[in-house]
This record gives sequence, C-alpha cells and structure tokens, in this order.
Amino acid sequence: MTVIDWVRSRAGELARFATVGAAGVVVNLGTFNLLRLGPFAPDAEVAGDDDRVVTAKAIATLVSIVFAWLAHRGWTFKGMSVLKPGMEALLFLVVNGAALLLESGTVALSHHVMGYTSALADNISAAFGIGLGTIARYAGYRLFLFHDPKSEPAEASAGSSSAD
Repeated sequence: MTVIDWVRSRAGELARFATVGAAGVVVNLGTFNLLRLGPFAPDAEVAGDDDRVVTAKAIATLVSIVFAWLAHRGWTFKGMSVLKPGMEALLFLVVNGAALLLESGTVALSHHVMGYTSALADNISAAFGIGLGTIARYAGYRLFLFHDPKSEPAEASAGSSSAD
C-alpha cells in the first residue's frame, strides 16, 4: 500500500482528526496565552516570582488533552475503541504524556536554553511543539488505542488459525 492509498483509505478519519486537532490548537494556545499573560506572566506573583512559561504550557496542554480525548472518542474514532475504559484512559494518558513532553520541551528549549523569551518566540516554539505532539498522538492513538473493531475478530481468528 502506498502512502497515497493509505491517506485515501483514512481520509475521513484524518479529516476528523485534523478538525479536532485544529480546535485543540485553539484551546491549547488560548489557554497558554491566558495563563502566560495572566496569572503566570513574568510580573505576576502567583506561585513565586519566576517566569512560569513552561508551567503555563503544561497546563494548556493538559486542558487540550481532555478536550481532545472527548472529541476523538466521541467523533474521530467513534466505535473504534476496543479497550476497557480504564485501560483506554491509561494508554491515552501515556500517549499524551509523550506529546506533553514534546510540546513543553520545545518551549523549555527555546525559552530557557536558547534565550528566546518574547511572547512571539514562545508561541512559535509552542506551535512547533504542537505539531510534533500531533504526529505522536495520531501514531499513538492508532497503534495503541483505537482499532477498527471489524478487523479485530479477523486478526484474532487469523492468528488462532495460524497457530493450529
């Protein structure tokens, strides 16, 4: 199967994923900027006097993760959940934990290591991190969380017949 065939076979799913992702970016960056320019601003006195840009990014990512889980579960991958809810939630947290590290890591690298501390630089690095996190999320969701239930029995029976 070529990449084009793969994309065509998942076009609807990818469109829904992108739509939820775009809405998630608005939630993520909106929350990030509300926090960065509000209670976690460099001159704010919440939780000390240090610049808490990475904390703001981590909180924004967590808010967008909750939004995305609800949207993906109910729309993007509707009917594709084959795991028990507790296991699904655990794997969802693991996949999104990796994405959180990627997203916050890009902001930390840009802000604290490279010294780019303006709001524009923080948003550019946040957007880059969101891109990396999005790729990690889609791969993780499809590999570990959401499978086509129609293919599950076929794979299981194919596996058992080969073992016979």
